[in-house]
Amino acid sequence: MNILGISAFYHDSAACVVSDGNIISAAQEERFTRIRHDASFPVNAIEFCLDYAGLTPEKLDYAVFYEKPFLKFERILETYYSFSPYGIRSFNTVIPVWIKQKLFLKDIIRKELRKLSGEKLRDLSLLFPEHHLSHAASAFYPSPFTEAAIITIDGVGEWATASLCHGKGNQIGMIRELKFPHSVGMLYSAFTLFTGFRVNSGEYKLMGLAPYGNPGSAEVHRFIQLIRDNLVELRQDGSIRLNMDYFAFATQLTMIHQKKWEELFGIRMRMPESPLEQAHCNLAAAIQQVTEDIVMAMAAEVKRLTDSENLCMAGGVALNCVANGKLLRTGLFKRIFIQPASGDAGGAVGAALCACYIKAGRQRAADISDSMHGSLLGPEYSDADIEKLCGKVGAKYTREVTEQEVCTRVAGLLANGAVVGWFQGKMEFGPRALGNRSILADARDPEMQKKLNLQIKFRESFRPFAPSVLLEDMPDYFESDTASPYMLLIDYVNEKHKRPLPAGYDKLPLTEKLYFPRSDIPSVTHLDFSARVQTVHKDINPRYWNLINAFKKLTGYGILINTSFNVRGEPIVCSPLDAWRCFMNTGMDYLVMNNYILDKKDQPEFRVEKYYKGKIRPD
Repeated sequence: MNILGISAFYHDSAACVVSDGNIISAAQEERFTRIRHDASFPVNAIEFCLDYAGLTPEKLDYAVFYEKPFLKFERILETYYSFSPYGIRSFNTVIPVWIKQKLFLKDIIRKELRKLSGEKLRDLSLLFPEHHLSHAASAFYPSPFTEAAIITIDGVGEWATASLCHGKGNQIGMIRELKFPHSVGMLYSAFTLFTGFRVNSGEYKLMGLAPYGNPGSAEVHRFIQLIRDNLVELRQDGSIRLNMDYFAFATQLTMIHQKKWEELFGIRMRMPESPLEQAHCNLAAAIQQVTEDIVMAMAAEVKRLTDSENLCMAGGVALNCVANGKLLRTGLFKRIFIQPASGDAGGAVGAALCACYIKAGRQRAADISDSMHGSLLGPEYSDADIEKLCGKVGAKYTREVTEQEVCTRVAGLLANGAVVGWFQGKMEFGPRALGNRSILADARDPEMQKKLNLQIKFRESFRPFAPSVLLEDMPDYFESDTASPYMLLIDYVNEKHKRPLPAGYDKLPLTEKLYFPRSDIPSVTHLDFSARVQTVHKDINPRYWNLINAFKKLTGYGILINTSFNVRGEPIVCSPLDAWRCFMNTGMDYLVMNNYILDKKDQPEFRVEKYYKGKIRPD
């Protein structure tokens, strides 16, 4: 049975192919169009997924869209009606798009698939599971559990903004739902906007900013109380109620009533790119704490309702690795699996799996590991593709014969302070680069965080970087030995690697805190000694494991900085041409594609228009 899953029209459009219960391919549309968070119908992603699976549209049994558009349209109409006469400007902007496009999804899907099939498409069965069921399916069905509690939390689907479910075998039972407009995702996004970042893009920046808040300070405590007393009521079962007097997202094209927020917190809303003040950091710390409290309460409730030892998570809020890591440390659940593409992109996977297990009734047997295949589900490129690109742009390269030779040489470059673009195998699905479309560097270098942020990624200096560590070396560097292959859990640096903080450290300016070495792996150690860890497994990504192991043989450290292969404002690179452009327009020293090693010093003048100048948007 062959099933195509599709998500589109909000953000992070994507496609996925599932054959006989196996996830064959998955990709986000943004990687092909080079438009970050592209929401358009994923024609390129669909074409790739079908081609990689060796399928044509007429061989599909189902095409499945990740939500119910008519139910979503009902929610939009009822919301405008409830808040009328407010929102007329937003109504006039939003409704025509629905009438012209989104209400005719069946026609759009058939039309686009007909183009790919050369007009030979038969009457294909189309399915539309609910948004949060797609999220729940994306987490439970690929998990290693035959039974699990499931939490999904995001902005909004049709009506639901969060759900508590119970998965058993091939079935998912919905237990509780939180309904719009009361939304954890919307709450967090509102603070994303107020602190000067882009909604649906900069939420992870807000999470990264939170440790710069002064823990235990009077201002952080005051902000938490203001949030709890005025913006959100948190109930014992984890449900919340937003005070809509402060929020504008239900009827306007913005998230908040800015003046009311400024009066409440006593600070001005930060404009994008303006300097960060300590108050912004403290506000980030406050909303992060409130969000963690909500997630913990929901987890306790679903534990009470299911009595399960296993938990699966999905939805955009499940990308909050700080909350995830703290939840794991509570011991409330013995095992946690989080869908690596937890946002709307992962809805394409969940939609396809809904058809496979719920509609078609396929029986499911969970494996000891998850079935996301390391989230390495995207395009890969041959040596011929790379040589063709190098010939076209006049790139100079050397080619190593074996994988071990490549890993040994690159490990030496990294140990000597080089920054390396690492382009290998299948592209990752989801927001994280996991060792195939990555920029790599030495975590021991105290200057590397600053260099990567300012000269390579062109982004704010406070942004932290994640470590990739050999799975077997995890307990040596971090407090936990829990596997984290998808970079979705934080952990804390072990005592033996920490360095003592100076007196009065909490009162230092942000920039001085930022560059004080807190451990012997300073470029991956955040202010609170946390790190967003990726464990590298030899059986999942052997080439990346071999590289880090070669670095360990040289330095004694089985750990590297791993950041996504892109610059701020663009998607992660997909093709060799994308990688070349990014390499040539940044301060990277080397580009390694398969066994081909390109030294920046050897390259010809890059004559193409400067690719990023004037095109980088706040993210």
